[in-house]
Amino acid sequence: MLKIREFTDTGGGLSAVYLLSAGGVLKIGNETSSVALPDNALAVVMARYGAPFDSDAPIADVATLTLRDGRTLRHVRHLAGYDVIARDYLVYEGAGLTPTCALSTTVARALEHLARVLPAPTHRAG
Repeated sequence: MLKIREFTDTGGGLSAVYLLSAGGVLKIGNETSSVALPDNALAVVMARYGAPFDSDAPIADVATLTLRDGRTLRHVRHLAGYDVIARDYLVYEGAGLTPTCALSTTVARALEHLARVLPAPTHRAG
């Protein structure tokens, strides 16, 4: 599981949003439940909101989620010289892809929206 967003819920406690890859299916959810995302949802969201990743940027790797087809999604933290608080980004990379990054909260909210409005994919065994 890869934490991609953390927020204060209505009760004042911290809640988290996670991505997980199970059997080649990407799911989004919390500690207790998750819902499958459409097959290309992450690629589409990263293409829409992402920018080329600067591999020379001073980052701290937080965690990595291995996806199908040899792709990965990395959670990284970057503290720019003018920022007081580090920002969390997601870096989407793999063979044949130009690595892209986007603010993790932006990606999380877009994927949460897609999970709500698009039908869950059906996967057949066999």
